[in-house]
Amino acid sequence: MPSINGSAVKKVVVACDAGMGSSVMVASNLKTRLKQYGVEVDHLPVNQLPEESGLVVLCHQGLAPRAQQTAPHAVVVPFAIFMGDPAFAALEKAIADGEALAS
Repeated sequence: MPSINGSAVKKVVVACDAGMGSSVMVASNLKTRLKQYGVEVDHLPVNQLPEESGLVVLCHQGLAPRAQQTAPHAVVVPFAIFMGDPAFAALEKAIADGEALAS
């Protein structure tokens, strides 16, 4: 099970299935929230996840198994709702405080 210290996170990818607007909104919101920590935020289809160290993939819980299969090296953080899910705040806190993140 991959894990990473929040202070080592350099990139967060919001993964989607069909390019729906909801995941684009999540990525846009996270870009604003994580900019102060020097973390890049991108939006990609779940089948096109990059092979990079320090990668965290944020995706809807229904896509988490596919994200883990596509990017077994990445920490996959699933969420249930597109607006205000606690996973977003937990991710930001881990990055800000240098706490461990794990799939």
